[in-house]
Amino acid sequence: AGDGVVRVSRESKGRGGKSVTVVKGLALDAVALARLGKQMKIACGSGGTVKDGAIEVQGDHGALLVEMLKGQGWNVKRAGG
Repeated sequence: AGDGVVRVSRESKGRGGKSVTVVKGLALDAVALARLGKQMKIACGSGGTVKDGAIEVQGDHGALLVEMLKGQGWNVKRAGG
């Protein structure tokens, strides 16, 4: 969504029942996205990946990531889950 809002949601479809927290809508290039993804994984103490312009962190870390992004000045919304 190109509306300047970062959406944080939880997904568990197609992941063997494990949930991941997905962060979408970040207007960053691939390098900056990878760097932010790494910060998020460290903050949550879990693994994850960056793909298709979204950051996925293993586990349910929505609240933590919303606070982290707001602290960096992003306009953040919790979306679904």
